[in-house]
Amino acid sequence: MKLPFEDRLSLPAVAAPMFLISGPQLVIECCKNGVVGTFPALNQRSTEGFEEWVIEIKEALTAFEKETGQKAAPFGVNLIVHPTNPRVMSDLEVCVKHQVPLIITSLGAVSDLVRTVHSYGGLVYHDIIKKRHAEKAAEAGVDGLILVAAGAGGHAGALSPLALVNEIKSFFDKTILLSGCISTGRDIASALQMGADLAYMGTRFINVKESMADPKYQEMIINSKAEDIVYTAAVSGVNANFLRPSLEAMGITEALWSQTKKIDFGKELNAAQPEAQAWKTIWSAGQGVTAIADVKPTAELIGQLKAEFKHALEEQHSVYKKFC
Repeated sequence: MKLPFEDRLSLPAVAAPMFLISGPQLVIECCKNGVVGTFPALNQRSTEGFEEWVIEIKEALTAFEKETGQKAAPFGVNLIVHPTNPRVMSDLEVCVKHQVPLIITSLGAVSDLVRTVHSYGGLVYHDIIKKRHAEKAAEAGVDGLILVAAGAGGHAGALSPLALVNEIKSFFDKTILLSGCISTGRDIASALQMGADLAYMGTRFINVKESMADPKYQEMIINSKAEDIVYTAAVSGVNANFLRPSLEAMGITEALWSQTKKIDFGKELNAAQPEAQAWKTIWSAGQGVTAIADVKPTAELIGQLKAEFKHALEEQHSVYKKFC
C-alpha cells in the first residue's frame, strides 16, 4: 500500500521509540537520512521538557530542509496510554500544539486520542502483540498497527512474525509495521516479503553514536547472541526481553525470572523512581543482537542498511526470474 509519507523515506523503516535510549539527536539523524525517527514522551521528566525536545527536533529538521532542499522523514512520539500514566493528556496537548506527524500509542488504543490526532492531520500507530489487541485498536480507528513479534526488544509478544502478520492482515487493511529481530537491510526486505509495509527497528539503533545508551550497554549488545536474551516479566510486571548479563549483574537469577509485579507506569516511567533506575541497569534488547557487531553514526548505519536492502531485493529479483 502507499504510505502517506513514503516520498520522504530512503528506507521503509521506523526507528522505534526506546525508553531511556531515544532522544532528539537520534531522531534528527534518522529523519535527515530518510528513516522515521521516534522517541517516548516519557524520556523527558516533565511535559515542559518534552515540549523542548519537540521544538528542538522541529527546528533542526526545518533548518535541514532549508539548507539542503531535501525533505526529511517525519518524526514521531510514543505516548503510554494507560490510566497510571498521569502525563498522557498534557503530553498529547503538546503533540497537538506542535502537530507531531506520528503518534505511537502503547498499552491502550483510545478513539478520542485518535480523533484528536486526526484533527490536525497526524497519524496514529499502535503497538500490539496479539489479535485481540489489534482488533480493539482497529475499532479505535488507528492508521497503523505495529506488530511486536517474538524476539523483539522491550515489551515483545510471543508469536512468530509470519503467524502474526497473516493473522492481522486477515482483517486490517491499513499500514502494517513489523518488529522483531530486524537488524539488517536484508531483514527489512524480509519484513516486506512477509506482508509488512514498514520495518520497525529498535535494538539496532541502540548501537549508534547518537543514542543515549550507556557505552557498556552497547558493548554488551555487541558481545551478546540470541541465546543471551531472556523473556521475563520480573522487571516491570510486563513480559519483555532483556540481556541476560544485565539481569544477572543485578541479582536477578533464572529462579527469579518467572516473578511478576503490578504494572504502575506512573512510577516506572518517572526517571526519579526506583523502577526507572532499574531500567538504567537492566538492559533490554531483542534477539537481533546476534547481527550487531559495532557502534557507528546513525547516518553511516542507514547507508549500510540501504545497501543491504538493495542487494537483498536484487537477489530476490534473480530468484523471481528463475522460478517465475
